[in-house]
Amino acid sequence: MRVTVSRSAHFNAAHRLYRKDWSDEQNNAVFGKCNNANFHGHNYELIVSVTGEIDPQTGYVIDIKILKDIIADEVETPFDHKNLNLDVPDFADLNPTAENIAVVIWNRIRRRIDSAMDIEVVLYETPRNFVTYRGE
Repeated sequence: MRVTVSRSAHFNAAHRLYRKDWSDEQNNAVFGKCNNANFHGHNYELIVSVTGEIDPQTGYVIDIKILKDIIADEVETPFDHKNLNLDVPDFADLNPTAENIAVVIWNRIRRRIDSAMDIEVVLYETPRNFVTYRGE
């Protein structure tokens, strides 16, 4: 029997959507106000879900404290109150769109979770705009 366990978290971060290899005109046409040279910020909400078999010894799919600590180590500490473009090496050459942030978070968490378990990341950039990534 496979069960899904979820943990929510949040972080605040600034970013700028742009491509270094594009002109200002092209960046403005594609990214609009999100291309602000002085950056802009979001209060990101994150839901990380882990799906797997229930351990007959503990009754857990994953100890929620372990999942909480992984999210703190891999997401909250490195991303919270940071400029994603400037402060987070994952985005040195990767445009920090919500889609790319979700994939980066998934990859960071994936390396810490048993490969027999499935992971899903849901990242809310605003209450109305969110992305989901399952490693596919």
